[in-house]
Amino acid sequence: MGESRRDRIRMNNEELAAFIADQKSLQVACHDRDGAIHLSTLWFAMVEDRFAFGTYTKSQKIVNLKRDDRITVLLEDGTKYDQLRGAMIRGRAVLHAEDGAGGADEVRRVARAVMRRYEPDIPEEHFEGAVGLWAAKRTVVIVEPEKVITWDHSKLGGAGPYGY
Repeated sequence: MGESRRDRIRMNNEELAAFIADQKSLQVACHDRDGAIHLSTLWFAMVEDRFAFGTYTKSQKIVNLKRDDRITVLLEDGTKYDQLRGAMIRGRAVLHAEDGAGGADEVRRVARAVMRRYEPDIPEEHFEGAVGLWAAKRTVVIVEPEKVITWDHSKLGGAGPYGY
């Protein structure tokens, strides 16, 4: 029995790490009170091999995740079938609030990682001040993965969705 199409397009760990490093926007999905999907786009960083991001503590995402910690995040790119790549991670959200026990340190740690990634031109003498501004009134989310699904259609050698 030959290798399945699904197996052929799966990214290995090194490919996934490189893909994540190239991406800038993380799609984040959680559940609203009525079970509907709440979807948003956020900046993120990898912290100890976990997706991490921050948002205001009063945001709908945090309200939802406090009630139901299930979370799915998605990275994707490509505009043609043979270029499509992506990673979907389903898991549980671990929340750290600035005003929670030990939370301020975790919020600042994630703030530093996100800011280093997206704001590399902040002068070093202003960096910790900027981190403090970012961290104010925020909760950070660490995604504890339960299932990782990846795809890289460039591995199909130009074959389209119908195999030709």
